Amino acid sequence: MKSAYELAMERLNQTTPSVKVSPQLKKDLAELDSQYAAKIAEREIALAGEIARAAHDPEKAQALREQLIHERKKLQSQLEDKKERLRAAAR
Repeated sequence: MKSAYELAMERLNQTTPSVKVSPQLKKDLAELDSQYAAKIAEREIALAGEIARAAHDPEKAQALREQLIHERKKLQSQLEDKKERLRAAAR
C-alpha cells in the first residue's frame, strides 16, 4: 500500500514530469554560482570597508548597509535570470 506522499508524488510526475539535468548544464550552473558568489563577496568586502570608515556617522553607515543589501539582491536576481535562461535553452 502506498503512502499519501508516494501517491502525491506520482500525481505530480504525471502533470509535470521531472527534468533530467545534463552534466554540462550542472557545470554551467555551478560556474554561474561561483562567479556570482565572487561578485557578491567583492561587493561585501568593498562596502564593509566603507561601513567601517563611516562608523562615526550612523546614517551614512546605515545607507551603506542598505546599498549592500540592494546590490546583493540585484546580483542574486541576475544570477537567477541567467540560470533560468540556461535551463530554458537546455529544454
